[in-house]
Amino acid sequence: MGSKSPRGEFAGRKLLKKRKKFKWSDSNYTRWALGLKLKSDPMQGSPMASGIVLEKVGREEKKPNSGIRKCVRVQLTKNGKTITAFLPGDGGLNFVQEHDEVVICGIGGAMGRAKGDIPGVRWKVVTINGVSLDAMEKGKKEKATR
Repeated sequence: MGSKSPRGEFAGRKLLKKRKKFKWSDSNYTRWALGLKLKSDPMQGSPMASGIVLEKVGREEKKPNSGIRKCVRVQLTKNGKTITAFLPGDGGLNFVQEHDEVVICGIGGAMGRAKGDIPGVRWKVVTINGVSLDAMEKGKKEKATR
């Protein structure tokens, strides 16, 4: 008839140690404590990063929609990791070529995940060769040639 957890006037330290031990069975706590989100994040916790365009790719979107979303494969300059970034707007693919320098940022999905109907794409292109993609699409600026 023994109780499973310590009770009594001086059981506080033992209870704390026990709670600390069992916290590790919670996967969210483990990921937070070991900093796994930052370690696995290609952007290393930063909001924006620059990279070089490796290739243009088309991604098919998820179920109720049909079409091809225009994306680019980008190699980040800070750590060499390769990611896929979305080109927003109408005709964004016409402004980008291979070996262009782009700046990418998060696409705005929940908890840094993918957004909308593009599976596995978590980032979007903001600038190409130092010129805003939005300004190029509106015809205000032309792309800088290297």
